[in-house]
Amino acid sequence: MQFQANATDFLKTHLKITKVVDGDGIFVEDIFTGEEEEIRFLGIDAPEIKRCRKLDQDERETHLPGQLLIELGHQSWEHLRNLAPIGESVTILMEARDPSDSFGRTLAYVFLSDRTCLNEKMIEDGFAKPYSRYFCKALPEYQQLNIFAKLNRKGLYERVPEF
Repeated sequence: MQFQANATDFLKTHLKITKVVDGDGIFVEDIFTGEEEEIRFLGIDAPEIKRCRKLDQDERETHLPGQLLIELGHQSWEHLRNLAPIGESVTILMEARDPSDSFGRTLAYVFLSDRTCLNEKMIEDGFAKPYSRYFCKALPEYQQLNIFAKLNRKGLYERVPEF
């Protein structure tokens, strides 16, 4: 993924993962200040790992039972934990247009030290899908990657046609 970051986008470095929340969220700590921050991956959505309002919405939209969606959520969470274990160094890039969500979490692209974009990788591997609630420059690319993941029955698409 090549980004054309503009002057209003914001990059944060020297972060390490302290917790993998689910398939589209982590906590990071600034290695210099010790400040912790919750990151919601920009432009992607993974199934929930516990009963909540979002799971109820996903049940209505996908016509899949909540328990199956929770199982898929745990698979997505495990995949992210394998890609980016606790202690892993990351860099985040936030877009100026939507720096945070309605819960106050930082919306960002998350990059490993080898420059792998975790947002992209989760969709490419079939463990997350594109999410358009917040503006995301990479959304068209994520939609293409999602189509290929579906066609090739990768990740969660091995079990279900939608999630």
